[in-house]
Amino acid sequence: MRILTLLDVIESVRDKPKTLFDYIEHTYDIISNVEDKVRAYITLRDKEHVLKDAKRVYDRLIRGSAGKLAGTLIAIKDNISTKGLRTTCASKILEDYVPPYDATVVEKLKMEDAIIIGKTNMDEFAMGSTTENSAFFPTKNPWDLSRVPGGSSGGSAVATAAFEATAALGSDTGGSIRAPASFTGCVGLKPTYGLVSRYGLIAYASSMDQIGPITRTVKDAALILDVIAGPDLRDSTSLDASFPKTFLEYAMEGSREGVKAKLVVIEEMVKEGVERSIYLSFVRTIRHLEANELEISWISKPIIKYALPAYYIIAMAEASSNLARYDGLRYGLHLDVEGRSWYEVFAEVRSLGFGKEVKRRILLGTYVLSAGYYQAYYLRASKVRRLIRDALVNLLKTYDCIISPTMPVLPPRLGERIVDPLKLYAIDVNTVLANLAGIPAISIPSDLVDGLPVGLQLMSNELREDLLLKISSYIESILKITPLIPPLVRSYVI
Repeated sequence: MRILTLLDVIESVRDKPKTLFDYIEHTYDIISNVEDKVRAYITLRDKEHVLKDAKRVYDRLIRGSAGKLAGTLIAIKDNISTKGLRTTCASKILEDYVPPYDATVVEKLKMEDAIIIGKTNMDEFAMGSTTENSAFFPTKNPWDLSRVPGGSSGGSAVATAAFEATAALGSDTGGSIRAPASFTGCVGLKPTYGLVSRYGLIAYASSMDQIGPITRTVKDAALILDVIAGPDLRDSTSLDASFPKTFLEYAMEGSREGVKAKLVVIEEMVKEGVERSIYLSFVRTIRHLEANELEISWISKPIIKYALPAYYIIAMAEASSNLARYDGLRYGLHLDVEGRSWYEVFAEVRSLGFGKEVKRRILLGTYVLSAGYYQAYYLRASKVRRLIRDALVNLLKTYDCIISPTMPVLPPRLGERIVDPLKLYAIDVNTVLANLAGIPAISIPSDLVDGLPVGLQLMSNELREDLLLKISSYIESILKITPLIPPLVRSYVI
């Protein structure tokens, strides 16, 4: 069965509804062969339960009333609530938590007849860039099992890249969709802050968290965004934005016709800490795009160098506040309380329940919010954030998109970055900008270097997903390397 994209699945099951059951069997065959190697899932639904859902979708296909995503198997990052399906945030403190409700995005997927296949591994509470900070096990990159898949949505990216799901949802606070998409050869889209409801997303840093799709092509990402975008009364930060066309139509336009666009490279994003092989690949890509009539300028924006420290100060401060609720009484791990003080129980729950990286970020976040340091750190970082946002928004009034390497390095080997937090944080240098500014960003595969995928990041102005998807789809059609298939699963797919 040669079905490579989400749109392929939809077209196949609409043409021959019984193909749905063959597709599910084929996907579970792949899972049985590769999941033990890559460990993408924390909770994988039994095939029998998935087939029951498929029977209901099949009946609607026969009646001609099926939704936009009928037949697709969608993996969900394990910090997005799923009714009756364990949601752990890859943390021992939520190891047995089963939500009584679906997140808004999950509701919307189900309304369009997508089938949820399972919950994917991640860095604990989305704090990490490699998916090694999971309390359960690390996820491995299907392109090279000795390397990380990126994070924190590493499980979602691997499930998609290894054909263990049709597509997936992740969350992106500082690059957590785009980083693993880049490292695994997928497309990862972080929408404008507020375009997609965060209701049901277990918070890390609330002012920057955003749910988005991880897929194999830009058009697939556009279709999922069509389904999950929109206002939600249960999320006060959600936006009521309207577009003349669907996101899929914009992506289709980009792939069908030449697009004239003005792109800009910020020099600081391609020089500071960028491996030579990544830089050379990026320059080759830029020349290729210029040969196809895309106008690309290079400029300097020195303020960009403050993005990473500002991001981590703000993110850690918000994390310390959001995770205060896990006290062993209201939420999370429960221990025996008889004859013990609240302080003793609280300290033990958080000591046993949280991993090293989460504890580090809570401590640093509490420190920068403390009375003596709030102005020196958090307030100053917030001011820098505003300056960075203004700089990017103003720049994007002149240019259509900012273009850069998604990640400054090739996928590190397991254990290579996690031992040094500063080195770990540094690989987010290009992705945190979009979260600080609240603007949309996408990573698309652009090259293979030493047999490993390299991603190209594009950022557009807020609520310009139309432009972002059109341009990125055009670039995808120029580069002609998607959908990428890792050697690990090539024999099962082709």
